[in-house]
Amino acid sequence: MNWEQLLSLKRFGDTNKRLRKEQDETRLGFEVDYDRIIFSSEFRGLQDKTQVVPLSKTDFVHTRLTHSLEVSVVGRSLGRRVGKLLLEKHPHLQNIHGYRMNDFGAIVAAAALAHDIGNPPFGHSGEKAIGSYFKNGDGAQFKDSLTDKEYQDLCDFEGNANGFKILTESRAGRAGGLRLSYATLGAFIKYPKESLPKKPSHHIVDKKYGFFQSDKDMFKDVASELGLIKRSDNHLNYNRHPLAYLVEAADDICYTIIDFEDGINLGLIEEDYALEYLIKLVKGKIITENYNALKTTEDRVSYLRALAINTLIDEAVSIFMKNEEAILNGQFETALLDVSQYKAQIKDIIDLSVKNVYRSKEVINKEIAGYEILNQLLNAYGKLAFNYYEGRLSNYDKLLLNLLPETVKLGEESLYDNLLNTCLYVSKLSDTNAMLLHQKLKGNIL
Repeated sequence: MNWEQLLSLKRFGDTNKRLRKEQDETRLGFEVDYDRIIFSSEFRGLQDKTQVVPLSKTDFVHTRLTHSLEVSVVGRSLGRRVGKLLLEKHPHLQNIHGYRMNDFGAIVAAAALAHDIGNPPFGHSGEKAIGSYFKNGDGAQFKDSLTDKEYQDLCDFEGNANGFKILTESRAGRAGGLRLSYATLGAFIKYPKESLPKKPSHHIVDKKYGFFQSDKDMFKDVASELGLIKRSDNHLNYNRHPLAYLVEAADDICYTIIDFEDGINLGLIEEDYALEYLIKLVKGKIITENYNALKTTEDRVSYLRALAINTLIDEAVSIFMKNEEAILNGQFETALLDVSQYKAQIKDIIDLSVKNVYRSKEVINKEIAGYEILNQLLNAYGKLAFNYYEGRLSNYDKLLLNLLPETVKLGEESLYDNLLNTCLYVSKLSDTNAMLLHQKLKGNIL
């Protein structure tokens, strides 16, 4: 892969090539991507979606929206710092093509901002609940009417693939979705493969999948424009855009450190125990006088959190640059922080978060509720999708149909499209709206 292609400013529907040196510096194309994401209704919906603790009423606990903003900030720093070093290493990118350090920051920031835009309500349990409906629930009846890959899309319903659909799917008056630059779309796609075969290798790109069968033509267009390297002649499977490693690192840094911070502030992790873990990560960087002057748990944790994030940003930039050639050739097979000198400290922090936060009774109880809510919604809308395809809508189906937004299209041509579109509708619901709709379907008038 080469950086000239990877930094493509092309957007869906373009007939002429967009050149970096001809860009308006006051409103750069990559910065437009950020604006389009942040003003989208799907991004705004993240304000009422779970990060770790579902339906939390505590001010300092993160939602998907605050998490995404923070990942974007870290991503911008990663991108700019890597961009500066890349331009020093490859001066023609600046001297001939006109790229600037901030371009890399803008691409990574926009992709990081959107990285959770496809996640369903109730956190990762929402993804599992949708998949479970098709794998083990009433949705299993549709298997024989779908191709293997279509069925696998639904059984392993993936927020990353759903995000790609949200960002790129055309609808009336909005051809090409948000029409982001292909460089930003490339950086967004963590897993540039289709749902089958599952995990054909141990390479990081094969861990999950990144697009639904309905969006494979758009994916192929993006991959071709960016010059992504094919990994298989039999299936759609490519190596990552290099900047996707930085988006992943920004997410890894934030959920490692900030989910841990949430656990401390919620009282799920004891302060003294927790601070010991953070101090191991940033020892040598603490200004003792400043730290000792802090009087509250929140301030002490905030101070160590800032140092920890800066430490891991430095580390991710160093690893990326040391491995740039392998990354461009598709030969770097892990996440950046998986080969970090701080790997043991990161593992200790995540293990403690898993034990005390992710598996806390509060989280588990609300995830169980989320499973039940999404299963009931999918039962209703799955039947609607099938009955519409069969051309035999019941009176109840017609009532449900009237509840759907005009943007949800059902038809008699493709059961897969019907089922996927109803999943997309459910996935866009906030935690609260999913609960309210569930109550309506149970007959409770609110």
